[in-house]
Amino acid sequence: MRYVMISFMYSFFMSTLFAKVLTFGVVPQQSAMEMIKEWQPMVSYLEKATGEKIVLKVERSIPEFEKVLYSGGYDIAYMNPYHYVVAHKRKGYSARVRDEKNLVGIVVARKADGISDISILKGKRFLFPAPDAFAATLLIKYELLKKYGIDINKEKNYRYVNSHDSVYKGVSRGIGDGGGGIERTFNDLQDKETKESLVVLYKTKPYPSHPFAFHRAMTGELKEKMAKAIVDMPQEFLVLLSMKHLRETDDAEFDSVRDIAQLLPSVEE
Repeated sequence: MRYVMISFMYSFFMSTLFAKVLTFGVVPQQSAMEMIKEWQPMVSYLEKATGEKIVLKVERSIPEFEKVLYSGGYDIAYMNPYHYVVAHKRKGYSARVRDEKNLVGIVVARKADGISDISILKGKRFLFPAPDAFAATLLIKYELLKKYGIDINKEKNYRYVNSHDSVYKGVSRGIGDGGGGIERTFNDLQDKETKESLVVLYKTKPYPSHPFAFHRAMTGELKEKMAKAIVDMPQEFLVLLSMKHLRETDDAEFDSVRDIAQLLPSVEE
């Protein structure tokens, strides 16, 4: 009997020791401190709701996040729509959940500069979070070229600053004349002095919002369990993440992103 008990305890210990730990990656649109503050409670909730061990991974910058994502380094990931279509093609990630509110890019400028028309920014210095930021960089470059003849890529008068918050702070401090972001991160900006110093000059066409996507190696049963737990997430966590209402989605919903991606300005490697 003692041998059976020891054998059981050993098996339990070994199964616990070598249990699969799921990695949850989140595109770092804000500072690492803000990301952890907003996302760790949600990850802890998912662990309790699913019984799985999950570790939150926050990279230093959006390009670093992209490297890990495109190599298949996350089991679960929250990413922008352009990241998703690339990750789906390269590593078979599948979109399962997204916020019902669509994604809208914005251009901000300093109130003190008195800029009332986006066309005034032609030839001025722009700040962007990263080359592949879908709404905050790619859509803005595309729409400003088509609608206002502002060829940001050709003028090469721009700089990537790693996060949305860095864009807003950089424009506020005069490092850039205009900057790209999205409605959600601007509304969430904790630095009130920075936020109040800026004005939104332009909004892009809306597209499907950032999806929660799962690596193809995850079993169908595990994907279903995770998707259900995310959709059923209590309101307190949605408030932290500035999300309205989560709903199920699928790969086909991002075909509109694939269509526009073919028309977007070339992305630097």
